[in-house]
Amino acid sequence: MKSLYKMVLVLAIAALLFSIQPAVAHHSGAGFDSSRVVEVKGTVKEFQFKNPHTWIQVLVDDGTGKITEWSLEWGSPNSLGRQGYRPSTFPPGAKVIMRLNPMRNGAPAGGFIAAKFEDGTTIGRWDDKVGPSAAAP
Repeated sequence: MKSLYKMVLVLAIAALLFSIQPAVAHHSGAGFDSSRVVEVKGTVKEFQFKNPHTWIQVLVDDGTGKITEWSLEWGSPNSLGRQGYRPSTFPPGAKVIMRLNPMRNGAPAGGFIAAKFEDGTTIGRWDDKVGPSAAAP
């Protein structure tokens, strides 16, 4: 009886591990350069509060009038909602400074770290302990 119980337990664990493997692979952050922190200053275009991950679209002026749209990936709506974040957290038109781990390939995108609004309100880890900071490329 004990050997049957062990066999069922081993099969159940194996089934669980095989079933979560695609989810683990999907959530890779390999495209982000976690050794760098970049700050971009701009205007929120849209906060896409949708599964599987939220995205913050920010319009950044390079100082010469050229506008580049940055895409910042954040957590799942479920996880963020439990932390108190809502679709209204990043309203369109809000002026923000965003901290992010940039894409390794140089695309105007990255993994969200923190944001600071004009009124000084911050979201995320806004401190000097997040790593080396650099201006956006």
